[in-house]
Amino acid sequence: MAVLTLPHCFPLQSVNGRRNSHRKRCNNSGGLRWSTVASQQQELCSEVERIRIDKSALKIEEACSDAELWATSRLRVRSFYDFKSTFGIEDHKKYLAEREFEALKDRLSGTKEGEKVSCINATLLSSQTSFPEELCSSCKFSDNGEDRIVIGSLDVNQCMSLPNEITGMKPKEIGGGFARAYLSNVCVAKECQRNGIAFLLVEKSKLVAKNLGISDLYVHVAVDNEAAKNLYMKCGFVYESEEPAWQARFLDRPRRLLLWMGLPNC
Repeated sequence: MAVLTLPHCFPLQSVNGRRNSHRKRCNNSGGLRWSTVASQQQELCSEVERIRIDKSALKIEEACSDAELWATSRLRVRSFYDFKSTFGIEDHKKYLAEREFEALKDRLSGTKEGEKVSCINATLLSSQTSFPEELCSSCKFSDNGEDRIVIGSLDVNQCMSLPNEITGMKPKEIGGGFARAYLSNVCVAKECQRNGIAFLLVEKSKLVAKNLGISDLYVHVAVDNEAAKNLYMKCGFVYESEEPAWQARFLDRPRRLLLWMGLPNC
């Protein structure tokens, strides 16, 4: 059960799944900004040999360094796109990662009024497990002299709404949007899925959201993404609303559900 949660502001808007890299999707200038998708990678990559992860060795915390954000951007491009082995594809991947990197730094800077974004990553020491060479070379960064691999990631977006997405209805009071947040860009490296990493990322996001004063947390998920829906419901989310069919057709994407959970003690 893979878990993706669409990118925001990147042409990768695909809830519950990875974007086909050859479909028209380069309309936006940002990175994977609103990836409100969830969980489909594993279904598409069943032939991939998966790694057993020692979860006690996982570090799940907010990203801060440029090196880690670059590794995060590479993971997201790797997760949200399907690539065919063609001439120049590595340059194309790098281009997409550069776009996401710049967009991610911009979102985290907090310069956009009414929006605050936190990037949460799951990382492991590169020496901890025998990672595939491509994952290691793409998603490795140095942290206090240690080489670590970004194997999972998501964003917590404190804002009224995400572009082209269903808007949450809670909290209802005036100014309540400041206590509302959405998860996006949820992804786990396909080789590391089925280790409960997505669940741990979502649990960490609840703590980060509560520290931001969030009382109502949302996530968008594709209607037919059963694995993702099961994950989020296991984490405590419940159904609130769904996207009209006409809007999904207009945006050329699977129809989404909007799931909600209340965060206590805020």
